[in-house]
Amino acid sequence: MSYITFDKTQLINLEYSLNKEFIRSNRAGSFANSTIINCNTRKYHGLLICPLPDLDGGNHVFLSTLDETIIQRDKEFHLSVHKYPGIYSPGHKYIRDFQAEPIPQITYRVGGVILLKEMLLVQKEERILIKYTLLNANSPTKIRLHPFLAFRNVHALSKANLDINPKYTEIKNGVKIKLYDSYPYLHMQTSKKCDYTPAPNWFYNIEYTEEQLRGYDFREDLFVQGFFELSLKKGESIIFSAGLTEAKTKSLKTKFISELKKRTPRADFESCLKNSAQQFIIKNDRKSEVIAGFPWFGRWGRDTFISLPGLTLAYNDLSTFKSVLDTMSEELKDGLFKNMGGHSDADVNSVDAPLWFFWAIQQYTIHTKNYKSVWTQYGTKMQQILNAYIKGTQYNIKMHDNGLIYAGIEHKALTWMDAIVNGKPVTPRIGYNVEINALWYNAICFVVELAKKNKDSKTIKKWKKYPQLIKQSFIDTFWNSKKAYLADYVNGDYKDWAVRPNQIIACSLEHSPIDIHMKKAVIDKVKSELLTPKGLRTLSPKHLDYKGVYSGNQEKRDSSYHQGIAWVWLLGHFCESYLKLHEKSGVNFIKKIYNGFEEEMTNRGIGTISEIYDGNPPYTARGAISQAWSVSELIRIKYLIDKYENI
Repeated sequence: MSYITFDKTQLINLEYSLNKEFIRSNRAGSFANSTIINCNTRKYHGLLICPLPDLDGGNHVFLSTLDETIIQRDKEFHLSVHKYPGIYSPGHKYIRDFQAEPIPQITYRVGGVILLKEMLLVQKEERILIKYTLLNANSPTKIRLHPFLAFRNVHALSKANLDINPKYTEIKNGVKIKLYDSYPYLHMQTSKKCDYTPAPNWFYNIEYTEEQLRGYDFREDLFVQGFFELSLKKGESIIFSAGLTEAKTKSLKTKFISELKKRTPRADFESCLKNSAQQFIIKNDRKSEVIAGFPWFGRWGRDTFISLPGLTLAYNDLSTFKSVLDTMSEELKDGLFKNMGGHSDADVNSVDAPLWFFWAIQQYTIHTKNYKSVWTQYGTKMQQILNAYIKGTQYNIKMHDNGLIYAGIEHKALTWMDAIVNGKPVTPRIGYNVEINALWYNAICFVVELAKKNKDSKTIKKWKKYPQLIKQSFIDTFWNSKKAYLADYVNGDYKDWAVRPNQIIACSLEHSPIDIHMKKAVIDKVKSELLTPKGLRTLSPKHLDYKGVYSGNQEKRDSSYHQGIAWVWLLGHFCESYLKLHEKSGVNFIKKIYNGFEEEMTNRGIGTISEIYDGNPPYTARGAISQAWSVSELIRIKYLIDKYENI
């Protein structure tokens, strides 16, 4: 039996099954995302969602869903599930089983008919293959397929309109359709000859319950141009292909088999994490990138550098690490990286992304011990960043005379705590930020270390004067011996003593500006007030502004995003700090944290880890269903456990 499986009792319970989602992506940047019963509950759901860099740079839903009808003795049995106002179409009553290994599989039973549906994204093409196998039937059987088309950005909704082009063009075993001139054709074909019947029609008011809960427009109209119909014999399989290029129909079955062999098995918790890690990597001829999360995030600079070591180095995938790093390095400008997306006008409003760039390279160097090539390839880029921060760059980012980095302007959030409500940051943190300056200290120490390894006396001379200055200023600015923890940020005479998790980063770094006694005090504080089984809270429950549940409309959600909600990625730095302090004696405690996430494999985004969790029990999963730095830091935690267990 598959490691991830759900039975009939669970699947026909909509309250249960509609809260379980599968997500599959490929290296071309396409993805498929829906609930385990194929009832879309989000505008982000669809069976073929593809990036269109030449249109708007965003992801676009082409094939929203594919509705199946089984026909026996002139009786029709509709297997699809949609939510319409006040009612669900009842196809879920025919579902008997869902398995995720090695690819999403749904088994239907209609009387004596047993039908297996398997969904697979081609690895390097914008194409999904859906395989139907008639496992059992007592009489002649036909299958009818209705493709529901959207042709819109994932953040938008389709509405019935007169601008669509309802025409189609016949191709081998299928048709190609382009609803709007700005889009490429969607090619829909079957592996054997079929009958295609044009029957253009709009299906109105399909409802997405998750969007309704999030306070957004939740009703969509989808266009169906016509339907495919094929006969099926017992034991026979046919494949439906939907892609942005025409497929060779004779080889669809062979392609399905060959693609299936490339999949990483999801046989246990660790293999699920590895499989999920691969989902975030996009590769093409021009660049390699990391998607921050599914289903609504694109590429983020900060998230890329934080995620990269766990996604790649833990599996000794050095080529992918370098490929992504090189892609990002080419975009460095004025000492900063693009924050969201890779388009030319993307904003660089992230003070920490360049400093996490140092951390990522540092992790690579620790892993490979290849000090010479690292210095040769990235030394100049790193010094460009340091020089820009000292001289001053955009968003008032500049090193002051005390050696600390000051950053921030009104109405902008430059750190990872970047939620904005009504045009204003929830946590503005203008001034000296604790994690920024810990990363700054680490970055300069790392450059000096590399220069020494490479006997670069000129570079050593230039930067060796800074670490001691920064270290002393850091302690004077952020540390309070009576409180025994670090201030979150300081601006002038104001010091923010809210207990937040940013201070833990000062403990986890290879080069830390605080001593071991300070580290122990910080770790104890974070453990007692911020640690949950699913992440570190972003604010102590003792604080008046604490919000422990992430729910409601966008304004309410964003207000709580960094005011108590627990983030998984921060656990990587907590666990690393804890293990550096306690070494082998701390392994069992960290193991409990790591093992506590195994239940998430069948919880929300199956086989993966969510973006955030409530800060209050029962620590419900929230946000994006699959987040790169959540997955990557759990992988890195396991790597650290193995390292310290073998000391």
